[in-house]
Amino acid sequence: DRQLMTLGSFVGIVRELALRDDMPEDWREAVIASLALVNDRIADRGSTVAHWDVGRETMVNTFSGFRLPISWDFAETGILSQTTGSYANQLDWVAQCLEHGQQASKTSTAQAVQQSALTFFGNYDAIITDPPYYDAIPYSDLMDFFHVWLRRSTHGLSPEIDTAFQEPLGPKWNHDTDDGELIDDASRFDGDKSLSKKNYEDGMARAFQACHKALQSDGRLVVVFANKSPDAWETLAAALIRAGFVVDGSWPIQTEMGNRTRAMASAALSSSVWLVCKKRQPARPGWDTTVLAEMRERIRTQLRDFWDAGIRGPDFVWAATGPALEAFSRYPVVKKAAEAGAQMSVSEFLREVRRIVVDFVVGRVLTQDGEAEAISGLDDVTTYYLLHRKDFSLDTAPVGACILYALSCNLSDSELTDRLDILARAGKALPDDLDDDRTDEANSVRAEPVLSQVEGRSPEGKVEADTGGTGNTIKLKAWHQRRAKWLGYEAPRERPVPLIDQAHRLMHLWRAGDEVKVNDYLDARGLKRNALFVQLLQALIELAPAGSEERAILESLSNHIATHGGIAPARQAELLGIKNEV
Repeated sequence: DRQLMTLGSFVGIVRELALRDDMPEDWREAVIASLALVNDRIADRGSTVAHWDVGRETMVNTFSGFRLPISWDFAETGILSQTTGSYANQLDWVAQCLEHGQQASKTSTAQAVQQSALTFFGNYDAIITDPPYYDAIPYSDLMDFFHVWLRRSTHGLSPEIDTAFQEPLGPKWNHDTDDGELIDDASRFDGDKSLSKKNYEDGMARAFQACHKALQSDGRLVVVFANKSPDAWETLAAALIRAGFVVDGSWPIQTEMGNRTRAMASAALSSSVWLVCKKRQPARPGWDTTVLAEMRERIRTQLRDFWDAGIRGPDFVWAATGPALEAFSRYPVVKKAAEAGAQMSVSEFLREVRRIVVDFVVGRVLTQDGEAEAISGLDDVTTYYLLHRKDFSLDTAPVGACILYALSCNLSDSELTDRLDILARAGKALPDDLDDDRTDEANSVRAEPVLSQVEGRSPEGKVEADTGGTGNTIKLKAWHQRRAKWLGYEAPRERPVPLIDQAHRLMHLWRAGDEVKVNDYLDARGLKRNALFVQLLQALIELAPAGSEERAILESLSNHIATHGGIAPARQAELLGIKNEV
């Protein structure tokens, strides 16, 4: 009640200021608009969702993420104090923003217009847009929280503002005009997910077509995108191509705050990929063989540049999407040479791109950041393991990044948990050390399913009761937690045994002191002369913590192989790209 009374009081004060006539009109509008923003910040820190951050001793605002979470308790700030959450504090933040904007601005002729992209006309040199991110953020629903207070504070300030706030809530999708806020939200289509998805895809294409018409012949469209979903990227690329654009360049730019809640507890990217597009000249259909060859040639140099720039993780995968799309988007359609009448979809193309990128990363892991080209021949599961271990070690990892890596390796997150025993949900108790003579049931660690991309929900859609704040994170299993008796052996109708499983089986045998079984296993699988397996062992040694049992066992195995008919140390160094003196 006190919070509501406070907000109402400040709205009343702003309304009184709006009626005063002792300021020039443009100053009056600027001052009232700025104070209305202060009121919105007070609302953000004055709800029953706002809570106290014990570590920082500050108020945490209502929207610490793109959702309205359940809060078991709330804190109430001293609004007239000079501390966190106070009016003075929020006024200072708005003033800092205005000062920064004045310093950054290079023009005094900017104009803000509330208008649909579909009615966008002009003759522009450049159009820069940060489009809605598919189904990731319900923008207008979140906007309503602020809309109601801005509407109350600014009513009657100007005809333009009254027009913008003529509706009681923010704009949603208008089925009558087939226009409005463009996100994939099935609730606006009576729960029809396919209709909602199609509406988003068609709407994106229509918006980009309007941009195409509004650009000069040599103009540029710049699209800023930081979504982690493969579906979102495929939709974006398809819409750009349908609208008649060619991707002419791309830059990954670090734009996201690393200390925000979403960055720390999800797969949110730290970089945005800025795609620069130009109008496509009339062109005949392309062929998949030619396009893929062009893509591989274009992407090779860019991957090295991005890697040298320090871009890692999911950012690296998506950063490569821009230069790859340059080859694909040159053609209105891409035909398949091996299938008469068939066309290569954006999804199929980006799948090829992702695999090239992960092979490049794994090549760098296997050669300890050497200059080797992409590694070929490594199985999908081992590729995934190295990607995950390189980026997240054995710590908790965001599920979105793991899903992206799994897709890039032709796997699914459920396969990696339920069948392959690679991942487990964070917080799931795993035995650190089980005796070898335990039963198969005791030795088999059954991982719980990884959560789906919807935070806090299982694949079946049930809300997890025991997520404890880690419902959207998972962990890679350590070698000694992978205890199933089938580890490292073929199973009926299963894919060949991954190299990582063979390495972990050998580690168990070595730890048990059974050198005869170690040699039998190595000989039966030809691992002593397998150059890729030698590289894998060395990579695992580098990834293991110094002084750990894992590293000691791996080093012992590597030495054992080298001294018992395996690849000689000098040849190992050559394979790994290590200089002779090392």
